[in-house]
Parts: sequence; structure tokens; C-alpha cells
Amino acid sequence: MGQRTVRGEGAHERAPRAGDFGWNDSLYEEGGPQGPGKDGESGTGGSGRRAPASGGGHRAGGPRRGAQGGPGRGRKALRWTALSLSVLILGTAGAGYLYYEHLNGNLAKEPLTLGDKRLSHRQNAHGQTPVNILLIGSDSRNSARNVELGGARDEVGRKPLADVQMLLHLSADRSSMSVVSVPRDTKVTIPECTDPEDGTVYQQTTGKINSSLQRGGPGCTVATWMELTGVPIDHFMMIDFAGVVDMADAVGGVPVCVRANIHDKNSGLRLEAGDNIVRGEQALQWLRTRYGFGDGTDIGRAKAQHMYMTSMVRQLKAGTKLTDPGKLQSLAEAATRALTVDEGIGTVKDLYDLGDELKQVPTRRITMATMPWEYSDGGAYVVPKPGDAEKVFSLIRDDVALDGRDKPKKDAGKKTADPAAPSDRITVRVRNGTRTVTLGPVNGRAGAVAGELNRLGFALAAADPTEAPQADTTLVYPQEDLHGDALAVAKAIGLPERAVRQSAGVEEITLVVGADWREGSAYPQQAANREDEKLEAPESADALGGEEKDCMSVNPRYTW
Repeated sequence: MGQRTVRGEGAHERAPRAGDFGWNDSLYEEGGPQGPGKDGESGTGGSGRRAPASGGGHRAGGPRRGAQGGPGRGRKALRWTALSLSVLILGTAGAGYLYYEHLNGNLAKEPLTLGDKRLSHRQNAHGQTPVNILLIGSDSRNSARNVELGGARDEVGRKPLADVQMLLHLSADRSSMSVVSVPRDTKVTIPECTDPEDGTVYQQTTGKINSSLQRGGPGCTVATWMELTGVPIDHFMMIDFAGVVDMADAVGGVPVCVRANIHDKNSGLRLEAGDNIVRGEQALQWLRTRYGFGDGTDIGRAKAQHMYMTSMVRQLKAGTKLTDPGKLQSLAEAATRALTVDEGIGTVKDLYDLGDELKQVPTRRITMATMPWEYSDGGAYVVPKPGDAEKVFSLIRDDVALDGRDKPKKDAGKKTADPAAPSDRITVRVRNGTRTVTLGPVNGRAGAVAGELNRLGFALAAADPTEAPQADTTLVYPQEDLHGDALAVAKAIGLPERAVRQSAGVEEITLVVGADWREGSAYPQQAANREDEKLEAPESADALGGEEKDCMSVNPRYTW
């Protein structure tokens, strides 16, 4: 299916050298032509030479420091890019410093979504929005190199499966990053998708989430995620076996740890107990190992992937350097050839801009988690765990970090000198947010609540067809002079003041009826009296912090 699934035989062979394109390699040598600077800091002096910036950089709300030139900045940009997207887009963003237009041509692009659902972010009070990136690991065997690395020669030509899927959430204020994996065997509704290349229409179906990639490409996987979670997705990035190997090798390996000797013949991974450094193909083996870890399920593999990513974060933060020009060139070439991205990432500079935003997050505010799950259909599938899975995705939708360190985003106790207008002059939009990852929406809920507001004297209250799934009912207002009006609406329906907040993302007072109010004309008293729960991932999400070090448990049948 074009560049999406078939890579040329030379895709991961010897990368062209920067000199082939007239580039000066000395900019990337230690010290550079202007002399050495402090490690991790921009070089001082020099011309500040940069590649031409064709296309606008990704902003998506939130502040971003400018990208200054200079050799030290070049090394730092590449190092931070590796940190930013770890396994799946390791090292790509800073490649804008290397034969820029050539690398732009390497990037394969696909539509962001093939489904009909369009979701939007909720802006915070400062007008900032988060960024959500779906990271996809493809098991494609449509090149000789991928067959060599992945085995299963009898599957050559098969449409690839999305066996690794992680949602990377960068908070609106760029202070935290949460990554949520969904097991490949999760039973989901895959919406109708149309293949952008041959026009094939795949009807809505129920199946494992990894099969969504076979129904038109990564855009169908994005559509499936939005159907499942109600989380808006801004970008996707997909990579194959060979790309992971080349990029992991380019950074010199990643520290990992196992609690016992392990030999998994399925993946080829063989390590001694304790600390190890995995490079190249061995890194791919670590990321693919399923039977040898934990209870031998895909859940253990997700945990191993999280350990790998957090370990790489710590390694890069500690000062790992990419200073060899040949390695930088190979890394940039391999990364751009291996990646398939959405059409919103038009250039390598866009990747750099994303990396520049992601690098702002401190290690201690990075959290890796797995969607809470339980077995279904006799163990053939897993499904979202009621309550816990919804809480994880609700936190993502509400831009709350999974590490429990965010304060509630509410206006409780906030003083206002603005008196409320007469109720019949207060405009209120009402949206239906009752859908969860395990329950469908309550049809007509927005209209029912709007009708109740009309009965209470709010004649300008009306239902808004925009779907806005969320766990808790909220009432948001756009500017300070509407705070009093919002409080009047909340009081009329029994909504506690903690549910009222300001947001620059709405034009009028907007009431979102959440999953905690699926029936009744007044907000449930039980929910109103409930004390705020701690805002963090539930224990079943098996969260791992960016500074946490751990060793993988080994399945006893795979020790030696």
C-alpha cells in the first residue's frame, strides 16, 4: 500500500553522507568550528546557521522556546529529540540540521484519521491546549530487512498489524507527559474506514485493536482510538522493525534490567540477570519479548517497553551525546525513512518543533501506564476495566497528569464581584458527555438537561450536538465577567462549585453532562457530596514514573 506498508530494499542500507549534499560535517564534530561549549548547552558565537524553515512549526498552544542555531544546539536538539519520542521516533526531530530537503522527502505521510469522528481539545484558562500523539509500532514484513528481523517469512506480504500502540499526552502547559499503552488484544469497535489509496471501504466491525491498521492504514487506528477513548489525537507516528534497530543502535544502547537469566526463543532475547545494555537488534528483541516477561502476556511486554523508554529518558538526561557525524547522518536517514507520519507533520522542522516542546518536561513528571484491563471471551481478548479505564482516559481528556501531582482545575472558593444576570438572559450550551470507554452515550441527554434549565428560567439554554465525553460534569465559562452567571446556573441544578471553571476554549457558558449524571433532572446528590478523588492513575494502570528504576520479572519457563 504505497510507502505506508512497502519500503524499498535500500530503505535501511548505507545512508547518504551529508557531504553528498554539500553539508559541512564539522558543525557536528565535538567543539565544532567555533570551539567547545558546555555539554548540553548551545554553543556561543558562530553564525547560528540553520536549515531553511519551510512550513510552519507545530505550536498547538503552550509556550515554546525558539530554536537557536550553533553546533552545541545541533547536538542538543538531536539528543532531546531522542528523548522526546523515545523508541518510535528516536532522534528524528533534530535531523532538520542535516540535508533538510532530502530528509523531508524521506518522510511517508498518511491522513490523520479515516473515521468521521472529529474531537477538539479543551483549552485551559490561558488558551493553551495539550498535544496528543499516537505512537504505532508496525510488525510489517514487507521488506527483506524486516523479514530478517521479524521472522515469520510465511507472512511476507501480509498487511501489518499495530502491535505497539501508545498515546503520548503532552500537557497544555508543557509541565508533564503521560504515556498510555493499550494491549494489542483489546476488543474494540473499529469504525468504518476508507483506504485513502485504493478507495476500499471497510465497514464498522468489532475486533482486536491491532487489526485496525489493516483497514486502510494508521488513520484507521487513530479513528479507533478516538472511538474508544474520546481523546482527540493531533498526530500519529508509525515505525517498523528496521527503524527501531537502526535508531536504538545509533544512540549506543539503552540500560535495562532483568531479575533472572532470560532466554525467549520467540523474540531471540537472551540476557543474564541484572543490568544489561541492549543495542540494535537486541533492543528490538527486548521490545518484542512477550512470553519471557511476567505472566507471558502482552501486558508484560507493555511494561518492558515502558521500562525501556524511561531508562532512555534518564540516560539522555544524564548527558548521553550524539557527536559522531556518521552516526548522526545514519540516524537521521534511518529515522525519516522508517517513519510514517500524519499529513499535519509536513517537514522535519515540524518534528523538531514537537521535540522542542516535549523536551521541556522534567523526568520526574513523565509517567508511563497501561490501560486498566480484564480478560474477555475466555481469554481471547482483553477489554477496558470498568471504572479504572475510564478514569485514566478522563484524566487525559481533562489534561490532568497521571502522576498525581496536578492540582484540581477548578474555581472553588474563587471570589467574584460580578453579579449574575437575570436567568432568562444567560446563554448556556449543554453538551452530552455521558459516553465512557465501557458504556455508550445516553441519547438525548443534552436536550433533557437543557429542557430542565428552560423550566428553571434559563430560557436561552439549548442543546449542543458536540459530543464531549468525560467522567465528571463540568460547567465552564470563557471570561471573568461571566463567572457570576456560571455560578447561578450551577446553583440552579445542584452542581457543586468545584465543577465550575474558566476556559478560553468556549465562547459561552457551557455545561457538559458527564458520566456521573446519566439520568435525572438534578445533579445527583451523591456525586455532589463526594469529596474530590486523588487525581492520579489507578493502581491497575501499573504506572511507572520517569525516575523509577525497576527490573523485569522473568517467566520461570524462560530462564536458563
